Amino acid sequence: MNIADLTLFVRTADCGSITRAAEQLALTPATASAGLKRLEKQMGVALFIRSTRQLRLTAEGERFLLYCRKALANLDAGQAAIHAMTGKVAGELRISAPSDIGRNLLVGWLDDIMAQHRDLSVSLMLGDSIADFYQDRFDLAIRYGPLPDSSMVSFNLAMTDRIFVAAPEYLSLHGEPKSLADLSQHNCLMFQVNNRVYDEWEVCSTSAQGVERGVIKVTGDRSTNDADVVHRWALAGKGIAYKARLDMLQDIQAGRVVRLLPDYHSPVFELNLCCPSRQQVTPTVLLLRDLLRVKVSDYIRSFVADRTMPTEL
Repeated sequence: MNIADLTLFVRTADCGSITRAAEQLALTPATASAGLKRLEKQMGVALFIRSTRQLRLTAEGERFLLYCRKALANLDAGQAAIHAMTGKVAGELRISAPSDIGRNLLVGWLDDIMAQHRDLSVSLMLGDSIADFYQDRFDLAIRYGPLPDSSMVSFNLAMTDRIFVAAPEYLSLHGEPKSLADLSQHNCLMFQVNNRVYDEWEVCSTSAQGVERGVIKVTGDRSTNDADVVHRWALAGKGIAYKARLDMLQDIQAGRVVRLLPDYHSPVFELNLCCPSRQQVTPTVLLLRDLLRVKVSDYIRSFVADRTMPTEL
């Protein structure tokens, strides 16, 4: 059987649309439709029930889909194992990543990795919504915080926290907050997910008495679902941001922003590399994980030496 036809069949089943599957595989709808018909002819059964409004699997198609997934996964694993024997990162990986760290750090890290591993190709999708591995066909996702699905597999890349920052231009106009209560008098730049604006910021501080935690309510005239936009607003002097320390380290060191209220930060959370299941943890993925860990570690180490990053992170 044609491997391309099997891939097309799986992609169409996941998308529920021949047109969308064709777009993802860089095919015309006519070519995709012909490929599915060719596969059905080889199988001797209809794999899809087609109507003007709906495309769904037949009972035979649902059963065949299970075997197709396993067959394609085994082929990918075999190819990855061969590359791993030579220490190569190779093949195509579809990666989802947060907008801020994706644009400002990951792009450069991947450039370095791909320059060393010429057989690797990457499709990088940036955004702050949770990746749908099956619908959007991601192989890997880089995400802050806990996993939304316990069936996923994650590898820790780093630990970080959120800190308060603002540009010198903003502070020269509005002054610097000296306490958490002062934040109510400032324009705070807010992030939103699924149309929910996060205007309550969880904070903690560490003292001789232990760790103290609380939540503060903030207000502001700007909110966005793109974390990199919050970053850009902060650099432009539009308000105070509460951002992941990893996202802001270069700007703090360069003086583009100033860290505020240094006794306060968010609870520590993880930056993870995630796979949808253990079947997707190929030798290539493991090699890429190790390379990214080195990149993150080197990045953090440069700021620990400069005392911008606390050694406990």
